[in-house]
Amino acid sequence: MPELSAHVRDVPVNQIREITEAAWATPGAIVLSIGEPGFALPRHVLEAGMACLDRDETNYTPNAGVPALREAFAARFREHNGVDIGADRVYIVDGAQQGLHLAMSLLLSPGDEILIPNPGYPTFAMTSRLLHAVPVGYPLYPEHHFQPRIEDVEALITPRTRVLMLNSPSNPLGAVLGEELTRSLVELAQRHDLWIISDECYEAFTYDVPHISPARFDSDVPGEARVFTSLTLSKTYGLTGLRIGALVCPPGLERKMNNVMESIVSCVASPSQYAAIAALTGPQDYVSDAHAHYRANRDSASAVLESKGIPFLSAQGAFYLWADVSHVSGGDVRSWVRKFLADSGVSFAPGTAFGSIGEGWIRIALCAAQEDLVEGLGRLPARN
Repeated sequence: MPELSAHVRDVPVNQIREITEAAWATPGAIVLSIGEPGFALPRHVLEAGMACLDRDETNYTPNAGVPALREAFAARFREHNGVDIGADRVYIVDGAQQGLHLAMSLLLSPGDEILIPNPGYPTFAMTSRLLHAVPVGYPLYPEHHFQPRIEDVEALITPRTRVLMLNSPSNPLGAVLGEELTRSLVELAQRHDLWIISDECYEAFTYDVPHISPARFDSDVPGEARVFTSLTLSKTYGLTGLRIGALVCPPGLERKMNNVMESIVSCVASPSQYAAIAALTGPQDYVSDAHAHYRANRDSASAVLESKGIPFLSAQGAFYLWADVSHVSGGDVRSWVRKFLADSGVSFAPGTAFGSIGEGWIRIALCAAQEDLVEGLGRLPARN
């Protein structure tokens, strides 16, 4: 049979899914390798989606989404980020991953370079490769608390560089970019005339520090604005299977956005959109309860790791801990997590899923019941 295209053949395996699917196939496994919220969805959210079906409101929606949902996302963005955007800059997408694909489709031509964090979420590289672009990792080193340094990022910029990818709060690190660093990164992009794609999927979950969106420091002048912001309700409200998010775009791109959206997905399913309206505009107990749960799990998990002498990055956001298991992983953490699952019945995401600097580290998801989390981490070998 004919071969697949080269850029598809070269897309690497997603190591998060690799270990998680192995864990799902292991009876009684404690799965700490995937960021899947485990709370029941609020009833008013479910009912809004079902009411849409009961009305048989199952036709196409506008490419950019139902107007009420665009306004709800815009209102949340204004409230949480202090950025005065209108609903005309909000495009409803089929989950944050489709939003990232949409943004990269707009910005990257074959051979263009996109600067992505290393360690960073694996689809940053996967998606850009699918678009014939070149992902270039900028280093996040342990000795700098996994925060980017302006000089390290700037040293990687070439005439082919088009996009700077930012992610705060970080998946996998739980790190949060502070105000001054965020401002400096936007200024770096302005100096070199780069676009910014800011993945803010975990913006609802920070602990004792604020979430700072790069859009706060962007221009609002068409032709000068450069920040695309990717949002999702998957993590904030546990709507992972409804595939609903938003891409907040610079002004002046409305016609281009509609054209590209039409070519990728046309529009998002209407029941998901109406469920999302209910989530954004209704009671927010789910978010506050989830925030408290993740914070308590972070603290409990940190205590277990400290008792075993295992170094980790103290998470300021998201719902992950980033831990150093180099004392047992033998320089191949991908193989080690598979063996650890087989021997102990616990799965973690290997750090190499997120980039070369992740060798020797694991990502621990804090979504599980606290007793399962503590039990799973209790099976880790102590560091002597």
